[in-house]
Amino acid sequence: MVVGKRGDILIENVVFIILNLAFISILVVFLLNQGSGAGILEESYSKQISLLVDSAKPEMILTVDMSEGLKISKKNNQPFSNILKFDSHKVSVDLDGKGGYEYHYFNDVSVSGYPEKTNEEEYTGKYVITVNKKDVN
Repeated sequence: MVVGKRGDILIENVVFIILNLAFISILVVFLLNQGSGAGILEESYSKQISLLVDSAKPEMILTVDMSEGLKISKKNNQPFSNILKFDSHKVSVDLDGKGGYEYHYFNDVSVSGYPEKTNEEEYTGKYVITVNKKDVN
């Protein structure tokens, strides 16, 4: 092999361009999945609800509009009644059935929630969250 042939430079440039195109296409697919997926909404809902619970007093009833979450949960065949859970000072939101996002709250209260329904038994997209005093057992 003779150094300085034009064919060597061409092959190196073609490989470089192909690798760059592959990297950019993977990056674009990743960004599209993150930007339009459930992950951002899961994180947002869990943090916002945690802040609401932290600022709430016992015996308060909060209503949270999760209509965008309702659309995504329907698209992913995830029951809307199961997307929001409260367990051991954590708010868990799972819109797509892939684990979801958890966020911790500090207020020492008992929290529960259920989805609001219309008269036709369809979900309105709102969750009713009840904050009560913590049971001391």
